[in-house]
Formats: sequence, structure tokens, C-alpha cells
Amino acid sequence: MAKKKSKKPAARAAAKSATQKKSPARKAAAKSTARRKLKSKGRAMPVKPARPKQRVAISHHREEDFRADGLRAYAQYRDLGIADATHGLARAHVIRLIGPCNPEEVSKLHYHDVEFQMVYVLKGWVKTYMDGVGETTFQIGSSWTQPPKIQHLIMDYSDDVELLEVILPADFETKELTA
Repeated sequence: MAKKKSKKPAARAAAKSATQKKSPARKAAAKSTARRKLKSKGRAMPVKPARPKQRVAISHHREEDFRADGLRAYAQYRDLGIADATHGLARAHVIRLIGPCNPEEVSKLHYHDVEFQMVYVLKGWVKTYMDGVGETTFQIGSSWTQPPKIQHLIMDYSDDVELLEVILPADFETKELTA
């Protein structure tokens, strides 16, 4: 019987040792060690570069801030400082379309290579065409998004229309599809 008693503590110790080896804490520690070894060999997971810290952008309405140096000759743009403050992450501007609307100049099918685009009507109205949606007239308080590369055009607008546009990224390309 003495031999049986001596085997039980040894069996318990072996069982305890096996349990410890399989515990979640020990597994996590083993994985962590394995990851450190991989990182030390230059096999680290790719890290997304950190964006510079964004700044506060404040813009107050001033008539002299509307400029005719934007995408369209029939529009004036008031930049809201978002592109600089976000280091190019987004752009926001107020667009004032110059009336009266000339469809020959305005109604050109195009798309923008963007990740996000949203327009909000601040004043007046604008009639647009968007592929898959058709013709829509937006009035003061209306808004819409334009998915990336959606083909669209402006068909008509009021002489006093002003739009708020938010676009990601700040710099993007526009491709005209008609002459």
C-alpha cells in the first residue's frame, strides 16, 4: 500500500503540470513570446501610418472669401478650412452657382473619384441628374450623397443657390464624360 500512496502525489503533480501548460494565461504568454520573436526577425504585421493630429477649423461668413478659382467657371467657392485642418482627409466648401443657369455650360455628365461626397442646399434650389436616380430637384434644407464615381450633372438652378459640399479626400479628380 505504501507504493500506491507514493504514486498518487506524483500523478497529481503530473496532472497539475499538464493543466498549467494548457491554461489560457500560459497560452497567451506563449503567443506573446512567439509574436515578439517574429517582430524581432522583421516579420511584424504592417502598421497603418498615423495621420497627423487634426486642428480646429473655424470659418465665419465673409463675402470676400467666395472665389472663382474652383472646379467650375460658373461657380464661386468659399473654402471652410477643413482640408488644411485635417491634413487632406476631407474638404468642405460653400458653392455659390452664378445665375442665370446656362445648360450648355453646366449640364456636362461627369464623376468624381472620391470616397465620400455630400451636398446640402443652404439657399435656393438645384436640379440634378444622377445615374440610377434620374432627375431630382433639391430645395433649401435638402441634402444628398453621391457614391464614389457616380455619373451626374447639374441641369438647372436658381439664381441664388448656395450649396454646402463635404468631400473625402480633400484632393480628388473629376472626369468629364461629355464635351
